[in-house]
Amino acid sequence: MTEHSTLGAVDLGSNSFHLAIGRVVGEQIYPLDSLKETVRLGAGLTAQKQLDDDVQERALAALRRFSERLAGMPRGSVRVVGTNALRVAKNSAQFVRKAEATLGFPIEVISGREEGRLIYLGVVHSLPMAEHNRLVVDIGGGSTECIVGQKLKPRAVESLYMGCVSYTSRFFPGGKIDKKAMKNAELAARELVQTIADRFETLGWGEAVGSSGTARSLAEVMQKNGVAERGITAAGLEWLREQLLTAGDLKKLEIPGLREDRLPVIAGGTAIMSAVFAELGLEEMTVAEGALRDGVLWDLLGRVHHRDIREVTVDQFAQTHHVDLAQATRVRNLALQMLREVAPDAAEQLVSFLDWAARLHEVGMTIAHGAYHKHSAYILAFADMPGFSRLEQGYLSNLVLAQRGKLSKMRAAFDDDPRLATLAFCLRLAVIFHRSRRELKLPKLSAEARPGGYGLRIDRAWLEDHTLVWHALEEEREQWKSVGLELELEET
Repeated sequence: MTEHSTLGAVDLGSNSFHLAIGRVVGEQIYPLDSLKETVRLGAGLTAQKQLDDDVQERALAALRRFSERLAGMPRGSVRVVGTNALRVAKNSAQFVRKAEATLGFPIEVISGREEGRLIYLGVVHSLPMAEHNRLVVDIGGGSTECIVGQKLKPRAVESLYMGCVSYTSRFFPGGKIDKKAMKNAELAARELVQTIADRFETLGWGEAVGSSGTARSLAEVMQKNGVAERGITAAGLEWLREQLLTAGDLKKLEIPGLREDRLPVIAGGTAIMSAVFAELGLEEMTVAEGALRDGVLWDLLGRVHHRDIREVTVDQFAQTHHVDLAQATRVRNLALQMLREVAPDAAEQLVSFLDWAARLHEVGMTIAHGAYHKHSAYILAFADMPGFSRLEQGYLSNLVLAQRGKLSKMRAAFDDDPRLATLAFCLRLAVIFHRSRRELKLPKLSAEARPGGYGLRIDRAWLEDHTLVWHALEEEREQWKSVGLELELEET
């Protein structure tokens, strides 16, 4: 990457879609451009958790406009993330395929905690550095992320299933507001906040910070009406609550400072923020400029500068699950050697996935030695892994699942992505050759991709001295046949 480069981030939120473009100068990102489209993806979720046709069309129209601004930007310099609405929609995968074709970039549907991590990253980069802990609250369209962290490090990250769009639709249908509906909305939100309150209060914080549209809108309304000098206050929330109840209907609500695009979701947002204040004992909250899209940019800058949070996560997982690092290193080194021979032009991302899979292929041994590859795959698929999207975790999980055992279970995955088969070939060979779990003088190996499969050349005399490996390779040949690929063994 050149000294002056451009990065792009797209946040496909449950209420709004945001695009941010920044110019990188050294270690800093300077804003160049931003776009916002109020799509209300979450409001288009049917009772069956399907994104309806109307909201899909609104979303695709917004992405067509975004694609014009992103045109010409390299694939590796843009990251697109989807949040709660895409997490819960049952037809999310089908929509994402259409959205990717429209936008021209891959879309990652991230977990709630990964969303929280990125929000925190965006917020703290927009504030002066401080020694004290900060509480960050981001009320989105379908979820609310709460984070306690110090400096650049989040210490507790939680995602609660409540948002300004979903709560307005659920408790204030048709925009009607009364005391009972407001009380029910606040109680429902308080019940969720209660689940995290003890842990957060134990960590403590010296400053509460709100981010994104709901927090910014609440602060703007309070300042415009003189009920708060800055930010959001408990007294200001009570005043706004009374304004909503007096109006009784969002169509009749007239409050100076309330933007038109925030009007349809202000009731749900107010109820949730009131619950957060009540359960966490807040009196005031400042509002930061940084948000999820900014965190995505900073995270992307880290990847470009080889400070990928995913590397930290892999190291932490290996430590947490007591991975035998010597064995993992042996398997990693041989697997990467095989990949260099089989696919010398493999993309950097594929090399990284094979590297991570080799380092974590035995995390499941903390559960049981038997079928450990299945336990490993399960952990990698469902654990919170900072920096990884759901799709990336699924890919890593599939690769680790393929390290041993019958390959027939992988046929559909290999058909979907033949590159996964190549990575699995390299990983399986490395596991076979290092089954003894000790430093072994390996023979000269030569692997290559061939039409319809792979080839492996190996010294016959060495094989005769290592009959277990020889037998495993013969079995391996049969396994690759089960997925329609040939493994040709040549003894030299």
